[in-house]
Amino acid sequence: MLPMVLNSTNSTKYLNRSFGRIPSLLLGILSFLLIAIAQIKSPFVQGERKDFIAPLPMMERFSFGYSETLADLMWVRALQDFDYCDQSVGENICRNNSWLYQMLDTITNLSPQFRIPYAAGALALTVIITDVDGATKIFDKGVRAFPNDWPILYRAAYHYMYEVKDNKRAAELLIQAAKNGAPPWVFNLAGRLYSDAGNLELAESVLQDMINTKQDPGLVKRLQGKIQSMKNK
Repeated sequence: MLPMVLNSTNSTKYLNRSFGRIPSLLLGILSFLLIAIAQIKSPFVQGERKDFIAPLPMMERFSFGYSETLADLMWVRALQDFDYCDQSVGENICRNNSWLYQMLDTITNLSPQFRIPYAAGALALTVIITDVDGATKIFDKGVRAFPNDWPILYRAAYHYMYEVKDNKRAAELLIQAAKNGAPPWVFNLAGRLYSDAGNLELAESVLQDMINTKQDPGLVKRLQGKIQSMKNK
């Protein structure tokens, strides 16, 4: 017959072995449940790819201390399909609040100080798939999270100028960028933003920054196409 009471040393070792595995176990159960629920809540058309599952709302409330890890995993997943549009509403125009937007929104909720989803993810929304509303929301979150990060600020200015057609807001963002380390010519660009020449100059400066920082080739190619379209007009 097994002893009914363990001595204190063995008891401690047993508890450590047993409960030390609980966080990992919980994370595994959580991941399984989130995927299962998402599958149930996301019906698919016959033959459609089944890995474009939008995150559950308020996922950050179910991260159980693993929010940064989940954000990293979701970012790696989003990177694989920066050009994916789940529903086109026009030529090279995706529906608002697309799959990519939902991924980026959840990532930035899980990890609000994760910079690259704001800097590169929002740019993908506006440049590659043209989810204007989604890009606006992610850029606005990025500006709030990183108010002194001038590359984010002037990429947001490009979005407001080119897609939202709000030159006043774009000029404000450029001035904010200039006050936080952007090159001095950005001040002058803010003043010229109300002309077609100013619009083109901002777009080309964003393109050059993307090339210099070795951004995703798809982003560079798509922005080059948009700039050429501006020149043709």
